[in-house]
Amino acid sequence: MTVPAFFTLTPDGARLALRVTPNARTALIDGPELRADGSCALKVRVAAPPDKGAANAAVLTLLAKVTGLPKSAFTLISGQTSRSKLVAIAGDPQRLATILARLSFR
Repeated sequence: MTVPAFFTLTPDGARLALRVTPNARTALIDGPELRADGSCALKVRVAAPPDKGAANAAVLTLLAKVTGLPKSAFTLISGQTSRSKLVAIAGDPQRLATILARLSFR
């Protein structure tokens, strides 16, 4: 069985579906998670609390670090107060596909 991708390519970059756990012991990418509805999200843990956008900022910082992309390439589209988030990444879609595919194997 093939797991659906946690990202989709767009003409100007990619969109990334996340499932975030704040207040974790350490910040890390857990890998993709298949949801009950058949969709897929990338599981992310951050040490920051879900207070005043701290966890959201920590998520974007972690994504920038693990992908090697500038933090300015990431924009939180939805899920500001939810554990489920959608992030846009600006850049060449094919290059982003290669980078994001590597996150599946963490």
